[in-house]
Amino acid sequence: MKKIIDYIAEELSEAFEKAGYDRTYGKVTLSNRPDLCEYQCNGAMAGAKAYKKAPFMIAEDVVALLEDSACMEEVEVVKPGFINIRLKKSFVADYLNQMEETDNLGIEKTEHPEMIVLDYGGPNVAKPLHVGHLRSAIIGESVKRISRKMGHEVLGDIHLGDWGYQMGLIITELKERKPELPYFDEAFEGEYPKEAPFTISELEEIYPTASGKAKEDETYRENALHATYLLQNGHKGYRAIWNHIIRVSVSDLKKNYANLNVSFDLWKGESDAQAYIPDMIERLKKEGFAHEDQGALVIDVQEETDTKEIPPCMIQKSDGASLYGTTDLATLVQRVQDYHPDKVAYVVDKRQELHFTQVFRAAKKTGIVPAETELKFLGFGTMNGKDGKPFKTREGGVMRLETLISEITEKMYEKISENHSIEGEEAKQTAKLIGMAAIKYGDLSNQASKDYVFDVDRFTSFEGNTGPYILYTIVRIKSILKLAARTNSLIGIGLFLLLLLFGEQVIGLFFKDHGSEAFEIASRGVSIYCFAFLLCGLNILASSYFTAIGNAKISIIISALRGLVFVGIGILVLPAVFGIDAIWYDVPIAEICTLSVSFWLVRRSLFNNRSN
Repeated sequence: MKKIIDYIAEELSEAFEKAGYDRTYGKVTLSNRPDLCEYQCNGAMAGAKAYKKAPFMIAEDVVALLEDSACMEEVEVVKPGFINIRLKKSFVADYLNQMEETDNLGIEKTEHPEMIVLDYGGPNVAKPLHVGHLRSAIIGESVKRISRKMGHEVLGDIHLGDWGYQMGLIITELKERKPELPYFDEAFEGEYPKEAPFTISELEEIYPTASGKAKEDETYRENALHATYLLQNGHKGYRAIWNHIIRVSVSDLKKNYANLNVSFDLWKGESDAQAYIPDMIERLKKEGFAHEDQGALVIDVQEETDTKEIPPCMIQKSDGASLYGTTDLATLVQRVQDYHPDKVAYVVDKRQELHFTQVFRAAKKTGIVPAETELKFLGFGTMNGKDGKPFKTREGGVMRLETLISEITEKMYEKISENHSIEGEEAKQTAKLIGMAAIKYGDLSNQASKDYVFDVDRFTSFEGNTGPYILYTIVRIKSILKLAARTNSLIGIGLFLLLLLFGEQVIGLFFKDHGSEAFEIASRGVSIYCFAFLLCGLNILASSYFTAIGNAKISIIISALRGLVFVGIGILVLPAVFGIDAIWYDVPIAEICTLSVSFWLVRRSLFNNRSN
């Protein structure tokens, strides 16, 4: 299915050509200022040098030819020569209707399926998920599902932060609180307990406490660093604690991600990459890719074409410690070895772009990743509060994702309860569904690469461009359809009974001679024809429904089926098989046949709306 951006680009390219310029300047992109416009064309800027003409004048020439655009509502020239575009609502509605009529909502199967490893999520164990993890989860899950619909094989990897200093902090704090545990007894030879010595709530309290202590107490910090060292070098007791941390944290993470309907195929973390680091570093040193710089081991990634400095990728500190870049490169070693991906994509905060530029270049330069393997950075913007700063709690702290979901669900429950239409457990489940719609639609309705304001009041509103309003509208449509169907059915039954029981009297109103042959034919025929009234109202309703939602094509099809196609077939077939009296059965049979088609079309439309 042709993309919306292709329709726009086609019109722009034709306009450039008609105005006397090269049609290649008609390239269209998503607007980098969604507050100003939806799409933009910068072709006039590119064409200024070639045509020795001011870009603003070129843009004006082009825009003057777009007054009768089929898809653009507003086309504005903005100095020095940008073309800003907003779409017609009617065009968007027609496009959505076309999507609905296709398989997989217009997503086309790729001719060249790829094996893709998609890295998204990235939470740290022993820490609760916070709102900063929301975008990576929602956007990453969407990318994964769309890619799979296209026919790609996609492995979603959460890539846990499960190795490093935070583990040492937890072990140190736990040792202070519970020194009697066997994990800290160097002489212990038995089996360690299977149950963790902490709950998820305790674990989430231990880490910030330990972190605070380490900032104030140098001795405590040194102990945590030493515990980290022992853990990473195989200390049995500390490894057992680490395993407990992983099990307890992952179990909680799975529960919270499930609330968002987000799932991962791989639950790997930084720890899985550690075994690959020594050999990788040794090879990079041996082959001359890595060299020392002020005691640290680095890989130069600056290229001649760079217009700004790109610092080297540091893979080992002067004290021998690894860094995030080291782990990311080792993870790529593992992924290439285990999965042989055609593409590895990262859904992460756009503020990490420099880091991944360094890692990608280092991976390509050193052969860690084959030349044909694509490395993709999908950076997303920050989710901010009304103050324009990263979203916080009312107290100013980082809001837990669980808290956000709970608050929004509670808000939805209050609004639903006010209506008194549903109560009890059903109301709670409905509130949860609508709350998720509010969160997900609030995020996905904004351009992924841009920062946006997460306004809880606006996103949970049953008015405006919100998830709850869309769901409410669908429910209202269904309610209206049910009422209309019930009303039409009652009217149809009334007319049916009237003609069935009092058909002769009704026909008699149109005949002076009640003994004529015509009266007899009409009286006999009306007792058969009246069955059509049981069904025709529902077909009319189905046709009206598609007209109301802007799908005139389906509406016309339903009308044509009941008024022309099935009636025409019946006229040709029925009398030839069953005699002339069979002509009376034509309309009822046509209504039955049409109703089966109408029912399927309406059901498909409502199901697609619900599932989407």
